[in-house]
Amino acid sequence: MKKIALAAALAAALSISLPACAADAATEVVKTPGAKILSVPVTKIRIDSRTNLIYSQPKGRHAGREGGLRMTLLTPATAGKKPAVVYFPGGGFMQSDYDKYVQMRMALAEAGFVVAAAEYRPLPAEFPALLEDAKAAVRFLRAHANEFGIDKTRIAVLGDSAGGYLAQMAGATNGERKYDKGDFLSESSDVQAVVSFYGISDLRSIGEGHPEAVERNHHSPSVTEAVLVSGFAFGPHPGKTIDEAGKAAVEASPIGHVDGNEPPYLLFHGVDDPLVSPLQSSKMFKALKDRKEDAELRLVKGAKHGDRVWYQPEFRTQVVEWLKAKLGNPDTSREGKTNNL
Repeated sequence: MKKIALAAALAAALSISLPACAADAATEVVKTPGAKILSVPVTKIRIDSRTNLIYSQPKGRHAGREGGLRMTLLTPATAGKKPAVVYFPGGGFMQSDYDKYVQMRMALAEAGFVVAAAEYRPLPAEFPALLEDAKAAVRFLRAHANEFGIDKTRIAVLGDSAGGYLAQMAGATNGERKYDKGDFLSESSDVQAVVSFYGISDLRSIGEGHPEAVERNHHSPSVTEAVLVSGFAFGPHPGKTIDEAGKAAVEASPIGHVDGNEPPYLLFHGVDDPLVSPLQSSKMFKALKDRKEDAELRLVKGAKHGDRVWYQPEFRTQVVEWLKAKLGNPDTSREGKTNNL
């Protein structure tokens, strides 16, 4: 009898349906003097998390982290195939701490999206290493779409700062298979939507519009965008400024790939950004619109680069609603189960 009573008490607390005999016991339990009986409306879905998934193992001169590149996955426990979003973190091309931007990722997962957060190879790995990684992450999700409950036809990318640059690059190079390296090459790396927060679109003009001293720094061979394209000055290699990089700088810039085959873009930028000029997003927006592409630019007064403004709920809501409009509204009405690797 004690076991039945305990089961009934737990079931009552968790609103679980019980067999008839257990239900009788539950009826007795709710009469317990001093017990608090709760009724909780069910409005949220369960989110399962999987960390340290290895999605790619690059080889060669800039192989990156030993053991491979990692990804964290948030999977809603809903039935049916779901759209997915891959988040690429910022870090000035010098780091890729992928387990941040938690509030945005959770908001997307609670809205019914499968959300991946992927690291990529930072400096000293030169372009196109990080783009190859971004495309490998997309292919990995498609290759495991059944395990993760993903609709392969609906995958978006999102990033902030250098991650915004990478998201823009992933979308602008849709169909350019030269950047597909590694595993799962039978899968497409094309994406169906791009969200960029204060990202870089043209490596040749990151300092444009800023004070002269700041702009001058961006014409040094040691600035990160120059190193990304041409490598560090070392031994007999003198390095190059971004201006001297020529066609290589254009190839490494999202704006250099805009050809009319881009997915929808949502670009955010702070009007007062002291690090990446808001002209970066303005130029990308214009290039997309000139090609009659689906693009939106949202400039935010008083916002700087990665400051607290960008962590307000308003931006999470905007991203969720925009992605629903572009990828389709995820079905959160039916409960399912996740089947992570």
